Amino acid sequence: MTLDFEKGGGRVTVVTRDARTGAVLMVAHADAEAIARTEATGEMHYTSRTRGLWRKGETSGNVQKVVRLTADCDSDAVLADVVPAGPACHEGTTSCFRETGEASGALGRLDAVVRERSGSAEGEGSYTRKLLGDRNLRLKKLGEEMAELVTACADGDRQRVIEEAADVVYHLTVALRSLGIGLGDVGVELDRRAR
Repeated sequence: MTLDFEKGGGRVTVVTRDARTGAVLMVAHADAEAIARTEATGEMHYTSRTRGLWRKGETSGNVQKVVRLTADCDSDAVLADVVPAGPACHEGTTSCFRETGEASGALGRLDAVVRERSGSAEGEGSYTRKLLGDRNLRLKKLGEEMAELVTACADGDRQRVIEEAADVVYHLTVALRSLGIGLGDVGVELDRRAR
């Protein structure tokens, strides 16, 4: 990856996001040494005006494992897709951006809701909790929704395909969660395959 450090006075802007959820975690800067250390270790390093070179999580343990680094079109900014070991923000929150949080986009929000309902009292009595508690029902519903999607695709009914696909994604998310797997884990595997 070739970067233009001159434009930013020796540093580039780094936008760091969770590779599993797509949530923007933080924005920082990095000089050539920080980028080189990041690439060499597979963990994010940044450059601070006050601290100089630092490895994310060095004191907190909240390291960020690199999945991919991508330069922007001007080569003066980097998008860092990472798997965080804990909160990104020094205030202890998942993201420095309070609006974004961990659930970003429709799939991230769905994944977060299913995860929350799987373990909280708030989820008691919900359809999600019912599915999580009954393996046979969970697998039966996933199979039924898959068959309905296949039928809609065969019929060429665009709107029905969208609706059935949404049902499949929901039931798949519940099936994954029953095994302690989130959609983000699937995203990481897809990224691995793309490389």
